[in-house]
Amino acid sequence: MTTPSHSPSHSPSDTPAVIRADGLIKDFGSARALNGLDLEVGHGEVHGFLGPNGAGKSTTIRIVLGLMKATAGRVELFGGDPWREATTLHQRLAYVPGDIALWPGLTGGQCLDILSATHGGLPQSSRDDLIDRFDLDPTKRVRDYSKGNRQKVVLIAALAADVDLLILDEPTSGLDPLMEQTFQDCVRERRADGCTVLLSSHILGEVEALADRVTIIRRGQTVTSGTLAELRRHTRTTVHAVTIDRPDGLEVAPGVHSSACNPIDGHVDCRLSIDADRLDDVVGRLHAARIHTLTVTPPSLDTLFLERYRDEPEGDDMIAAQTGAGNSTAAAS
Repeated sequence: MTTPSHSPSHSPSDTPAVIRADGLIKDFGSARALNGLDLEVGHGEVHGFLGPNGAGKSTTIRIVLGLMKATAGRVELFGGDPWREATTLHQRLAYVPGDIALWPGLTGGQCLDILSATHGGLPQSSRDDLIDRFDLDPTKRVRDYSKGNRQKVVLIAALAADVDLLILDEPTSGLDPLMEQTFQDCVRERRADGCTVLLSSHILGEVEALADRVTIIRRGQTVTSGTLAELRRHTRTTVHAVTIDRPDGLEVAPGVHSSACNPIDGHVDCRLSIDADRLDDVVGRLHAARIHTLTVTPPSLDTLFLERYRDEPEGDDMIAAQTGAGNSTAAAS
């Protein structure tokens, strides 16, 4: 077993990527799930992997894991070929699939024993700590668990494993908000230990809270990739200011795309949308008009995501169902 040794502060350019996909293409008959997708996940980072249903996220993850072969393109996992070297490479990672199917007649603790066996067992202290933090009763049978408790079993198995990489596909499905916070705390701790995390989630706030970098895909192609700060530089910031005087030339200032200034209670209420790199100029104009209150709101991950998607098909889920690739029985592979 390999022990993580990389600092989470390393950027993707410092060391070879943990995951690298270049020009991935995947066809299912006449349907194309991936159409030249690129993905790079650096050592020690939490990398958000986003896209609507049908974008190709699950197909990409299966190819990265060596569970499915790409039609064309190149993929590397720890510098190796996941299709040919899956057995060796899987010793260095733990995987939580989007759809969980455990053994209904076994207890949660027995399931943990089976899942942890792929990594030579889980450290007892880590296992006990996570069982306590996730408030799981390991003596109950899986058939008596709620969806959230089944999810806790596979999360504990993955988070307790001494691995270099966690691949998490919709990991908090079924968890309540308190357990979602526990999950986020655990991911931060693993990142601090040098573990790399690929996080695919529909909960954009969760990705925003955890991710060092984000890749957004659409229709099997990469739309954009970078840190949230980098992505926000290419979008608009919302400004709400109340000033004593009317700002001069605000409506025609460079980078301002929409603005409205109206008198209210002896002040001027200004609301505008601007390019992020023009914020200094606009704030200067507002300052000259004597600011009473000022709120600057950078675009959230929700905004960055939604700006790129309208009327997306759900082809990826349909393809997964047709090919029988939708469910997995083991989480920590």
